[in-house]
Amino acid sequence: MNDSAGTRTNVTTTTGSVPYSPDHVHAMRFYGPDIARDPVSLYEEMRRRFGPVAPILLDGDVPAWFVLGYRELHHVTGHPEWFARDCRRWNQWDRIGEDWPLLPYVMWTPSVMFAEGADHRRRAGAIGDALDAVDRADLHAVCNQVADGLIDRFAGDGEADLVSQYAHQIPAGVIARLYGLPAQEVPDMVRDNLTSLDVTADAAGAHQRLQERMRRIVAQRRVHPRKDVPSRLLTHPAGLTDEEVLMDLLVIMSAAQAPTGNWIGNTLRLMLLDDDFSLTLQGGRSSADEALNEVLWKNTPTQNFIGRWAVQACDLGGRRIQQGDLLVMGMAAANADPRLNTGDLSIHASNRAQMSFGHGEHGCPFPAPRVAEVIARTAVETLLDRLPDVRMAVPPEQLRWRPSVWMRGLFDLPARFSPIIGSGR
Repeated sequence: MNDSAGTRTNVTTTTGSVPYSPDHVHAMRFYGPDIARDPVSLYEEMRRRFGPVAPILLDGDVPAWFVLGYRELHHVTGHPEWFARDCRRWNQWDRIGEDWPLLPYVMWTPSVMFAEGADHRRRAGAIGDALDAVDRADLHAVCNQVADGLIDRFAGDGEADLVSQYAHQIPAGVIARLYGLPAQEVPDMVRDNLTSLDVTADAAGAHQRLQERMRRIVAQRRVHPRKDVPSRLLTHPAGLTDEEVLMDLLVIMSAAQAPTGNWIGNTLRLMLLDDDFSLTLQGGRSSADEALNEVLWKNTPTQNFIGRWAVQACDLGGRRIQQGDLLVMGMAAANADPRLNTGDLSIHASNRAQMSFGHGEHGCPFPAPRVAEVIARTAVETLLDRLPDVRMAVPPEQLRWRPSVWMRGLFDLPARFSPIIGSGR
């Protein structure tokens, strides 16, 4: 999950920037036009040069640590008392300007994302309970309805972009229904959610519209609760305030959107390219789960995540970490750690110990990963059921990955299929 949702709060710090450590003299720049061109080779080179914890420079040459070893990442995420989430600990704040590109990922907001200790457990527990109360059959039905509705729009055309017209539309559509939004408001909310997460001139305006929409929902559900996620948060024994519920509804939505949308898109790409999954395209359904899991291991949507801040000076992976240092969590690199290689070629089909949903107290709260999996699996299976002869419309080498070292997803996934008579707008 990442939190670019919410109102920014000014942060002050009493400590100046920590000078570069000797390690950072030779650090790798973790930004630039070519950094995300070949992430597999990038992580291999970093592991060869630096080991499981690498010194890196973020935009503007701001120093940080990149945790790319599986064991080391497991250790960091499993010990919030040493590696914490409150970004106000950062010892580099006086280097950060208002125009710093990564500011949305590090600027403190009063959301569950930056809460710690008992407060975090209170809020994460309420989110988990609110999502866990969603009946599985109802969730599957909602996912089917959203997927079918989207497919109906292009099934008669014989062609579609399976990213923009399908994969990226589904998560927000499902969440909107779990929030109990009226049907007529869902298209606008989905559009605003997608826009708010993109780098466009209207992103801030879309985010503001989302906030106002969530504020109205919270006010309405406080007076007239229903059987939906906002109502469950408001009536939870944790006693969340209206502002806390507002912030956490936005977190849930933003956390679900890009990762789950890219998970669907990356899985459809794999299944259209890889002969190992041809049975699924011929009507079998058993390998959809295997494809989804393989994507989490090899092409996980959340590649890297900011982050954790060192509570005190410590040693990690042979590096000396100073109090207040930022640690970037390398999920994709940790999943590819060669120390995990057991010689079992089927590991990616059955082993679910990948770090794609994080780990520990600040990992995606249960049952959020299960909800995301239901959404993704239903999206994949519904598309293959409705369009059994779907195929790529361009050569694989023409597919374009978004140039981000943080998220792994395609710009588009052009596909062709036999038109379904009677479908379409």
